[in-house]
Amino acid sequence: MRLAAVSLVVPDYAAGLAFYVGKLGFRVTADIDQGHKRRITVQAPNGGADIVLARAENAAQRAVIGAQAGGRVWLFLQTDDFARDHARMLAAGVVFEEAPRIETYGIVAVWRDPFGNRWDLLQRNMT
Repeated sequence: MRLAAVSLVVPDYAAGLAFYVGKLGFRVTADIDQGHKRRITVQAPNGGADIVLARAENAAQRAVIGAQAGGRVWLFLQTDDFARDHARMLAAGVVFEEAPRIETYGIVAVWRDPFGNRWDLLQRNMT
């Protein structure tokens, strides 16, 4: 088995696509019209699990936008060149909560998507 996808609740499809595809350069791996909703999946430029952009359809779902992990970092975007991708993300308007820091496992900085989800940008140590 492998983790194939995670679902990310967004206010609407256009906003999710504008950020993940338009600003971060993710690619759309599926966009299937299901009548009352769409199944849209995106993936980071170099692969990994799909993110299902799940449009919030009621008050309970709208309430968890940006809070699916209770305020914790829960999504991890791994890079092989932290400086390059950090600079590219800053230029695209991504908001980092902190300056990059060195940890025993690599270089990391926490950032938020426009919906409030907390992510790590991470370059792992090669040792």
